[in-house]
Amino acid sequence: MKLLEPPQHQKTQHVALGTAGWGLSREQQERFGPGDSVLQRYATRFNAAEINSSFYRPHRPATYARWAASVQQGFRFSVKVPKAVTHTARLRECAAPLAEFVEQVSHLGEKLGPLLVQLPPSLSFERDVVEDFFSLLHGMTLARTVCEPRHASWFTPEVDALLRDLNVSRVAADPAKVPAAAHPGGSLSMVYYRWHGSPKMYSSSYLDSQLARLAAQVQANSGDVWVIFDNTAVGAAVENGLILRNLLSSAQSERQTSCQPDPK
Repeated sequence: MKLLEPPQHQKTQHVALGTAGWGLSREQQERFGPGDSVLQRYATRFNAAEINSSFYRPHRPATYARWAASVQQGFRFSVKVPKAVTHTARLRECAAPLAEFVEQVSHLGEKLGPLLVQLPPSLSFERDVVEDFFSLLHGMTLARTVCEPRHASWFTPEVDALLRDLNVSRVAADPAKVPAAAHPGGSLSMVYYRWHGSPKMYSSSYLDSQLARLAAQVQANSGDVWVIFDNTAVGAAVENGLILRNLLSSAQSERQTSCQPDPK
């Protein structure tokens, strides 16, 4: 589902919007379309979801294939790289678990979006480790890669340049560990906003004014833009996602109206 349809002379922007997981409360399900599963109902309003459970445990290829078959054309899943790779191995000597993960997620087929590499806050930047890891990953899959570092050493012009060279997009996170973390970095051919809830992570809902600013940021980007709400603990992610969806749809309608020729 393309939420934004710019005039044809502009580069087409595709916005992938959704939440971490696809949990819906009973009350929220009533605001979605019909479906045989929660995922099918979720996909009637959102066109993307981030699979976080892969961080904690592997999923069978058949599970990924079933999820892919449950959603419409154009829907995409981003998938979080396992903690065995990012937190236990800390990106070192992890070829075996990484290859196992890549094979599993490949069963999403055309529904596979980017792979999310979220790093522990204690993992500082080491150039050789980073180059080796992302080169290894890109040798295993054509899937795009986004990285969410959380150590201050990652937020420098030199690291940004390296991530661009490696074709890795740096997440724009909220709350941000350092000011630069709030903004997209690395390769900007894909922009990935990951909002966790603030001031209370995973729980707090965002104000309408904050969502309006995010909508403006999304519209300022071209190409592929992902927005994932991770404040899922009490259902705020779904509410915030629906509000942002409406804001982007309204902006689309206004832009189309403004592009119509004046009647003579």
